[in-house]
Parts: sequence; C-alpha cells; structure tokens
Amino acid sequence: MELAVRFLEDPVGESFFLFGARGTGKSTWCLNKYGSSARIDLLSPDILRSYIAKPERLKEYTLGQPEGTTIIVDEVQKAPQLLSVVHEILEMKKGYRFVLTGSSSRKLKHAGVDLLAGRALLRTMHPFMAAELGKSFSLERALGQGMLPVVWDSSSSSEVLKSYVGIYLREEVMLESLVRNLGDFSRFLEAIAFSHGQVLNISNVARDCRVQRKSAEGYVSILEDLLLASRIPVFQRRAKRAVTAHPKFYYFDTGVFRSLRPRGPLDIPEEINGAALEGLVYQHLRAWAEYGSGDTSLYYWRTKAGTEVDFILYGSDCFWAVEVKNTTEIRGRDLRPLKTFRDDYPECQSLMLYRGDSNVLIDGILCMPVGEFLTGLIPGRNLIQR
Repeated sequence: MELAVRFLEDPVGESFFLFGARGTGKSTWCLNKYGSSARIDLLSPDILRSYIAKPERLKEYTLGQPEGTTIIVDEVQKAPQLLSVVHEILEMKKGYRFVLTGSSSRKLKHAGVDLLAGRALLRTMHPFMAAELGKSFSLERALGQGMLPVVWDSSSSSEVLKSYVGIYLREEVMLESLVRNLGDFSRFLEAIAFSHGQVLNISNVARDCRVQRKSAEGYVSILEDLLLASRIPVFQRRAKRAVTAHPKFYYFDTGVFRSLRPRGPLDIPEEINGAALEGLVYQHLRAWAEYGSGDTSLYYWRTKAGTEVDFILYGSDCFWAVEVKNTTEIRGRDLRPLKTFRDDYPECQSLMLYRGDSNVLIDGILCMPVGEFLTGLIPGRNLIQR
C-alpha cells in the first residue's frame, strides 16, 4: 500500500514527545522523517536492558553523533530514567534534538516528564484521518474496522483488530502491573464500551463490571494513560441554562470500540452503528484540532433537561456546534438541539452531519454528508471548505 502522508507536522529544530496508542504509525512517521541512523528502540529487550542498567549510555551514544543530530528514542516510557539524561544533554546546548515516542504516559507522569522543564514539546499521533487516505478512504470500512494504520494496512484487518486489545492487556497492563485483577479490568473494558459516545456515569460502569467505584475510576485513568480513550468536558462558557457536569467518554478508535462492544440478541444494531459513527467523527475532530496550529478545544453540550449537542469546537477563531445523526433523512426534531444551542450562543456556526448524499441548508443549519465532511477535513484549514 502506498504510504499515506500524515498531517502531523515536524516542529523543526525542537525536541518533542510524540505520544500515540500502539499502531497509530509513530515509528513509521519517524523513520520516514528522520531515517533509522540514530534510533534507539526500547521495544528490543536487549536494548532496553542495556539502557535501564546504565542510563548514561544515552549520553555516550548521543555525544558520539555529529552535533545537531536528531536522536529518536522509541517507547521512552519503558525507561523513564532516560529523561534525566535527555535533560542533561539538552542543557549542554550542542544542538542535539530528541524525538521521544511513547504509547503510554503513565510512568512518565510519575517519573520525570517535568524534568525536561518545558524543553520538549508535546505532540500526539492519531489514527488515520480520511483526508490522509484520499481516494483509499471508505466510510463503510472505517465504520467497520476503524482507522488504525496497523489495521487499515493489513491484509487480515479483522484478525489484527481482534488481537489489538489483547496486546495492550498483555504488554501494557499485565507486564507493567497496572491492575491487580486482570479479569476485573477485562470486564471493565466491555462494560465501558456501552458508554462510548455517552455521558460517563462511573457508578453505573462500576456496578456493571462488579468492581468498586474507585477501581472503575482508576481503570478509566489507565485507559487515558494508555491513550486508548479520553473524556471530553461539557461546554459551560457563559452558560444561560443549567448543564450537566459529567464528561462524555470515547474510545480513541471506532474499530477498537466495535471489538470491545458486546453484541447479543437484545442489542440494537442501529445503536451500535450510531455510536460508531459519532466516535468516527470524534476522532477526526480531535485530530483536526490537535494537528492544527490554533487553540481549538473540543467539548459537548448537554442541559440538565436532556438537550444535547454532540460536539462544540471552541477557539479564538473557531466556534462550531456539530451534531451527528446516523440517518439518511433530516427530520425537524434532529435540528432542535442545534437550534437551542444557537439560541444561547448566536455567535456559533451550526453543522449537522448525516448519512445522506446532499448538502442542504435548513433554518440556517448546514446539513452535510458525513463522508464528504471527513474527506475534506484538513488540519490548519477551516472546519468546512466552502
């Protein structure tokens, strides 16, 4: 398959952390940008043992390279003690630059990210965006298997997706001893899949997977640290009516959500498909905001009376309310949440994404086919190109 051009930009001349879940393409991006001449792969057991036993080897290795060399350290969270060495080298001001990749921020949070004292930027690699794939993008395929490069590029994508969460359980959770009971955590992964695209109620999730609420809260934090999931807050700026206080929960990739979501005779396919579609839009909006050069943040809006808008994008030059519907026809009631939000915030622009095939303007709200929207979504540009 032809290598997709990723939208992540290289912060030229700056050292940076590059976080991202396994399989998002961090190593491929680094190899494409910098080659393999100065790469330390901590996934290799021998190399990992060597640097854990003697972290100062990183200094010896770096000083053996020409000044100004970019040094790539893959999966730096496996040896967080190296961050002190990186900090020391950067203080020497010899022009060396570090790209520190990681698929988990948990150890780094407890063992040294602050040691770099702002000398390294933070960047995140996301699953593919539709515009990165161009003509290769298929909405139906994306909804069915997600957009992880490791899955998308595979000739046996369904098998790769099935094993993906197992890899995380084995290598990140079990080997790092992040949880005491792997069975409880496995049940939690399935239970919280029902909350994908929903307001998160930790107490309900804890009851469903038969663990204490504190344990369930800890499990959510583990998912976030492993970059497998995130919570988005409710939009509360200049609120004119009472809004909920709980965040919404999303797995980071639609395919991962589908692989974890239990299905049985009582499950309604439309509910799962609707959650998958909303999640696909979410992961694109998040990537668009984080890859872009602006200050746009992602929220949702829900009143205590139950009126909800799926996504609010808010920044110095961006204010959009976005609703997602897994339907081919727009009904009047589908637009009511956007109208209610617009009543409170007339400055915003409103967008309805749906499964139809025509752009229509209804009561000042643009209704747009979701596939067309996703393929036209490019970081650094306006949300909609018109």
